[in-house]
Amino acid sequence: MNKSIWKTLTLFVTLLGFTSIAMAQNIMKQNTDIFPAPEKGYKKLIIEVPHSSKDENKKIEFSVGKWMEVDACNYFNLMGEITQKDLSGWGYNYYVFHTKGDVVSTQIGCLDNKKRNLFVTATPTIVNYNGKLPIVIYVPEGYDVHFKIYKAEEDTYIAAEESKPVHNKK
Repeated sequence: MNKSIWKTLTLFVTLLGFTSIAMAQNIMKQNTDIFPAPEKGYKKLIIEVPHSSKDENKKIEFSVGKWMEVDACNYFNLMGEITQKDLSGWGYNYYVFHTKGDVVSTQIGCLDNKKRNLFVTATPTIVNYNGKLPIVIYVPEGYDVHFKIYKAEEDTYIAAEESKPVHNKK
């Protein structure tokens, strides 16, 4: 065979391998079509994390927020509430974030007029890590979700028992 055919065949086999891997990853995830369509003014966001043999040692922290131009010296927090709901008949849950868009901040008087672009978030939510299922979150249009993965150490520790003083009676 000539070099051109070998190159084409190698490229085909490589692409076939990548396609198989991508299909396997998609098959492992739950189809999110079983979740309700977003209400008017909302969008459905999905967090998918890889499955591992140590899912039980991990947690997901997600924060709903919005990019805003704010001053450079105060701390800001988006007011809102996350509600966990059950996907009836499936045994799964999903989350809905409600907000009026109000933001609270510290009231430090900034000495300069510097501005910064900040992802202003509501109080984060921590959930169990499950690499087999997506985390589905409904948020108002204009808002996004950022998430972190926390991993526990392999070591475990034992809490100390409080020692009570011994009183001698005389």
